[in-house]
Amino acid sequence: MALQQLFEEAVAASKTLDSKPDNDILLQLYSLYKQATEGDINIEPPANMFDFVGKAKYDAWNNLKGKTKEEAMEQYIALVNQLKNK
Repeated sequence: MALQQLFEEAVAASKTLDSKPDNDILLQLYSLYKQATEGDINIEPPANMFDFVGKAKYDAWNNLKGKTKEEAMEQYIALVNQLKNK
């Protein structure tokens, strides 16, 4: 099965997990998804210094800079599979 198809299945599965992952895992999922679909970060950091969620998302995605889309897809798939098996 192609990596793209496995990734799309993992994205769908991430929305039907038995329990909601904690915020750290959600940030991992978000940043891996963004890296897999868009590549290196392409947005400005949040201008509002009180936008803690936006800052956390920006930082999580920015930390993946340089990772290939394929690597991000593989890590996303592995993380979702790990969450499904809990």
